[in-house]
Amino acid sequence: MQTKHEVVSRPEWEAARLALLAREKALTRSQDALARERLDLPWVRVDKPYSFQGETGPVGLADLFNGNSQLIVYHFMYDPDWREGCVGCSFLVDHLDAARVHLSHHDVAVVAVSRAPLAKLRTFKQRMAWRFPWLSSEGCDFNVDMQASVTQADGSVQERSGVSAFFRDPDGEIFHTYSTFERGVERLVGAYNYLEFAPLGRNEHGPHFNLGDWVRHHDRYDDAAPSHCSACG
Repeated sequence: MQTKHEVVSRPEWEAARLALLAREKALTRSQDALARERLDLPWVRVDKPYSFQGETGPVGLADLFNGNSQLIVYHFMYDPDWREGCVGCSFLVDHLDAARVHLSHHDVAVVAVSRAPLAKLRTFKQRMAWRFPWLSSEGCDFNVDMQASVTQADGSVQERSGVSAFFRDPDGEIFHTYSTFERGVERLVGAYNYLEFAPLGRNEHGPHFNLGDWVRHHDRYDDAAPSHCSACG
């Protein structure tokens, strides 16, 4: 933790701030250009009839759009054998319900999908007081096809946190348009953006490259020990 900084006069600070601002604006323009390239990616038609388990019973991929033309699926890491959902994914989806209020008015549906059975998802969702739709992909190839669950050489399955985007045209055809994993989804964690403005930044230390040892399930911050390791095993 770096707590000792050079202390300067206000004019010196303003000069340093203006120099950094120029770099920040250059990065913003670069990110805008990258976003345009992302929109220009080719699409892949989705022909496989995936079936998910939801609160109302089995549903298909088209149902997840909920009348919208765009769909964002968050690949929530929840192996069927785990006792509870991944702490990092929980940290991210803590931000999801607030975003859905606005996205639903912009022709975009957002859901979470995990391999764990629906009963586990329902119990954990109730505990965390989340409202977003959370579907189980148990028994279908969706996670594997989207590369959110990857079979290792020893036969074990590695879960990956990520996002996949889809478009449904007026004829009902569905296209896979984009996916990103691991640190590619950090932009969805609003708390990280606040921390980037804080004097000590993310101030993370620990075994997880994008979490550190401070993140916990939001109902466990008063616990004596961190929960992120035990949550996923």
